[in-house]
Amino acid sequence: MSAERVRAALMLEDGSLFSGFACGALGEATGEICFNTSLVGYLEVISDPSYAGQIITLTYPQIGNYGVARADLQRSELALRGLVVRDICYTPSNFRSELSLPDFLREQGCVAITGVDTRALTRHIRDNGAMRAVISTKDLDPTSLLAKARAAGSLVGINLARDQSIGTPRVYSDNSSAYDFLLRPPLPKRHNVVVYDCGAKSGILRNLDRAGCAVEIVPWNTPASEVLARRPDGVFFSNGPGDPEPVKETIEAARVLLGKLPLFGICLGHQMLALAAGARTEKLKFGHHGANHPVMNLRTRGVEITAQNHGFGVIFSSLGELVPEASANVSRHPEDLRFWVERGVAPVVRSAHHGRIQLTHVNLNDGTVEGIAFLDVPAFSVQYHPEASPGPTDAHYLFEAFVRLMDGRSDYLDIDIAADRLREWLVSPQI
Repeated sequence: MSAERVRAALMLEDGSLFSGFACGALGEATGEICFNTSLVGYLEVISDPSYAGQIITLTYPQIGNYGVARADLQRSELALRGLVVRDICYTPSNFRSELSLPDFLREQGCVAITGVDTRALTRHIRDNGAMRAVISTKDLDPTSLLAKARAAGSLVGINLARDQSIGTPRVYSDNSSAYDFLLRPPLPKRHNVVVYDCGAKSGILRNLDRAGCAVEIVPWNTPASEVLARRPDGVFFSNGPGDPEPVKETIEAARVLLGKLPLFGICLGHQMLALAAGARTEKLKFGHHGANHPVMNLRTRGVEITAQNHGFGVIFSSLGELVPEASANVSRHPEDLRFWVERGVAPVVRSAHHGRIQLTHVNLNDGTVEGIAFLDVPAFSVQYHPEASPGPTDAHYLFEAFVRLMDGRSDYLDIDIAADRLREWLVSPQI
């Protein structure tokens, strides 16, 4: 750590001021402030392209103690606007570490602040909702900072996926041996999959590859006709940042492809598949960001501890009217989707253009939509991140589910997660 500590400030648009010290690049950054509750995996969190436009508050108090291993990056360049921590570590200790987190943040030009009471900040965001904010190491004047925070742009109505997508198609190849000491060899390639890149994490691409998929990545605005010309076995819609509704070209591609090929969507991809089927989305009060969110699979009654990162959600009732005979004779949508959890029912609606759609997963914390399955066309999606980068492996089965869907199996989602969650891992890691 430098002998001279540079003071820094964090100002929220409601006038809340937090003081601390610079622990990354010097300068100023504005964005929407959010908090992530993961205990580990800070590098995967800050390198997730889904954080474009946001300032991340990490709730775990000490960050950076195991340093930076570049193999864990989800993208080579950071997309977040800034980082807020309680206590950053300048002298990491780990056999995989290549440099300290503060050095990496400076290398990436990411403005960051340490010494903040992140518990108080998190409680404030939970009570008042996500809001615009500014971090600065060059301007500590409260009046000036407040004006800058209030002048920052909103995430609503902005297509952030455009900037996080690749520019030209490419074939994915995982040549890294960084995880050979932990994981079994990948399965032989048996399906060709096209990935719509709206900010795809490397962990998701790696898991598709390891599940036996030959992966080709295309830009977010690739017409469906070009994808169909490639004759893939399935199409994947990736995670990504911000509001899904402005990503119209991808939504239109999903609308065209529904019913023509097996489809799978994660996070932003889930929202866009739902929008393509006629749903609406909403901005959540403070979003879901962390690696400890409980989700129930209504089909199997299994509970998954999941990794999540999104600020928008799908409104299930907007997909269509309930089908009473497939929804325990219930004809009116309940206000809280945990209604279905209590009754052990996976309800079904009838959409205007794509037949029956089933609610498959529900967030047990707040009763929001976490997954849907199209019953009359081969497609499904989940709101959370199943690739464990970072997070638990409970939801790893979804990559196998996609393979089973491409195999034509109707029971593709009915997988024992306890049997699947450790399937890829070596029994005795070589460390």
